[in-house]
Amino acid sequence: MRAGTKAPRVVSVATSLRSELGKLRDPNVREFVEEAMACLEAGLFRASVVFSWVGAIALLHAHVVANSLAAFNKEALRRNPKWKQAKTTDDLGMMKESGFLDVLQSISVIGKNVKQELQNCLKLRNGCGHPSSLKLGENRVAGHIEVLILNIYSRFNI
Repeated sequence: MRAGTKAPRVVSVATSLRSELGKLRDPNVREFVEEAMACLEAGLFRASVVFSWVGAIALLHAHVVANSLAAFNKEALRRNPKWKQAKTTDDLGMMKESGFLDVLQSISVIGKNVKQELQNCLKLRNGCGHPSSLKLGENRVAGHIEVLILNIYSRFNI
């Protein structure tokens, strides 16, 4: 599909993402979601994957700081004795995203199956965020965003 063409699935996912946008309180997360929607609607699929992922991680970081920071730091330190206690969302960004997901599962913020789906999303994000020959269509991107909407954006609201 060429840039600028709006397939029905893209419109549906963009509508779902837009409905979650109104519920997001954090302006940084909201900005990433707005950019993901704009990219999706313009047919810029790789950029949409990257922005939707970054928005989801930003939302999870905010959730941890607001609700689970002590448990997170305890588990992170258990896994890596060199871990410096996180105090802010920026501090959480020092951990690799795959490790972040592992800690979230360990402290029961997310379950095993959600973590597996998020790991798939992270792999796609990595493929889209680095120079490669990867090509994506609207269905794959819509599926990626749908996973994030159902498992992150609609569940965590900071």
